[in-house]
This record gives sequence, C-alpha cells and structure tokens, in this order.
Amino acid sequence: MTTLNKRSNRIHKTKLSFQYFIAVFLVWMGSAAMVRAQEGPYFVTYDQHMEEPGNLEVEFEPTTAKPQGGDRFLSGLTEFEYGTAAWWTTEFYLEGQMTRNENTIFTGFRVENRFHILPSVHWINPVLYLEYEDTAADKALKEVVGFDSQDDSLVPNGIARRNIEREVETKLIFGSDYKGWNISENLIGEKNLAGDPWEFGYAFGVNRPLALAASSEACNFCRENFRAGIEFYGGLGTSKIFTLNQTSQYAAPVVAWNLPDGMTLRVSPGFGLTHDAYGFLLRLGVSYEFEGFGRKVQLLFHSRRDQ
Repeated sequence: MTTLNKRSNRIHKTKLSFQYFIAVFLVWMGSAAMVRAQEGPYFVTYDQHMEEPGNLEVEFEPTTAKPQGGDRFLSGLTEFEYGTAAWWTTEFYLEGQMTRNENTIFTGFRVENRFHILPSVHWINPVLYLEYEDTAADKALKEVVGFDSQDDSLVPNGIARRNIEREVETKLIFGSDYKGWNISENLIGEKNLAGDPWEFGYAFGVNRPLALAASSEACNFCRENFRAGIEFYGGLGTSKIFTLNQTSQYAAPVVAWNLPDGMTLRVSPGFGLTHDAYGFLLRLGVSYEFEGFGRKVQLLFHSRRDQ
C-alpha cells in the first residue's frame, strides 16, 4: 500500500471516529442529567405551554423507521430548552443518525424560539414559533411539510450529507386546556433559503392524564402520572401547489409517564396513512429539567467575579 493510500485511510478512519463520537455524545447527553421535568406526550405537535423561566430541560428523542426498498435508520435528536422569560422559550437541537449498512453521521443543528402572543391565559392561547435549521441527511422527522416522503431517506448518507439545507420554519400554535384535556393545533410554514417555494404542513394533538385527582401517597404507577392521547400530522404541499395529494400523513398515539423523581418517558408508535409516508415509525423520548438553572449560573459567575 502506498503512503498516499495509507494517509487517505487514516483520514477516512478519523472522520468515521469523529462521527461516531458525535453520535455517542448525542445519546449520552440525553441520558446523563438527573433532574426534574413534567413533559407532555407530543412529539411533533406543540402545545401552548412554555418552559418555566430560568429552567433548563434536556431531552433525547430517538426515532426509527424503515422506508420501502431501503434500510432501517435510527436518528437521535438532543434538545436543550431554556425558559428565557414567562412568555419566551428558547431551544437548541443537535442531531445525528445512523443507517443500516451505512455510516453514522452528525446531521446538523436547529435553533428555535417560541413566544406567547397574548399576556394572559385564554380559552385559545396563540404562540408564535420561529426556527432556523442547518441540516444535511436529516432523518429526525421533527415535522412533515410539503411533499416530504419516505423516498427522501433512500438517498445514501454519503450523498445526502453534501446537500446542506438552511431553512427558516414558522409555526402558529393554538393550544387549549379544558377539564384536563389539552387540544393543540399547529400550522407550519418552512422556507429553504436557497430559494425553493414555501412548504406547508400541520399538526394536531389531543391528550389528557389518566386521572385528574392526585393520589394521597407518592407512587410511580399512579394514574395521574400518565398522559395519553393522539396526534395527527402531515404535509400540505407548497405555495405553488397547496394540496393533500402525494403528501405524507400520519396518525400517532402518544403516551407520557411523568415519574415522581423527575424523569419523563414518552413513546409514540406512528402509522402512515398515505403511500408516501413511512408505514410505521417509532419515537421515544426521555427528558429531565434543571430547576433554577439560570439563577445558579448567575450565582456561579458572580462568585467567581468576587474572588
């Protein structure tokens, strides 16, 4: 083997090792925290509830699916959600994925902000959502817009990762709480900054706890610790062709288990309702919350400044 070939192999191995490290890091970050969260069950639909000011929530969401004629993949999305103010929540995402018979890669990041439009609680509570995405070969399926299809994941990672997508995503979120029920509707618009037309989608979800009254004693399996419901989501075409034809549509039961010690576990089996959708996909979620994170960071910096 020539010196040039040996050097190329070392560079290739280094790249694969770095990609593997990123993927392992994403998984580790989702399971390393030991704090409290009270998370709703939705994976795609957003409700009107915001993160408590000063709190930091860390969540890991793996998703797996298999397209027709393709290999199964496992994506990993790690989320850092911070309560900037009572009316403003900021989130930062890191993403990665691994596909059978291919390599493991880091696929990019997202930054989102959600803003309460009205200052007080109403029967219907509107929230404005703004997000910037910088991704390539993304398979997190965090939303479905336009003519997104299971065929998109048939492109090999080595080719798909060259197509970096820088996009702006907007959502208008409507959420209501009534007698324990949460009802949420999302209207989604996404624009590729390279000049493609606007893509549209939607998400709709309902859920409620299995019991409204709290038990007299703390327990892991109390019915009030579980929330169950269903969400529907899919594409609505583009600004040029607004339609349901040749779009992906899904129905997905959702369940969340809020443990008394602070951990929240979520699961959602999703079922494709159209030919362009994955026949089945499975989403899991584990989240924790750092209470008073912002205040603790401020105290840390003040103490160092005083030294």
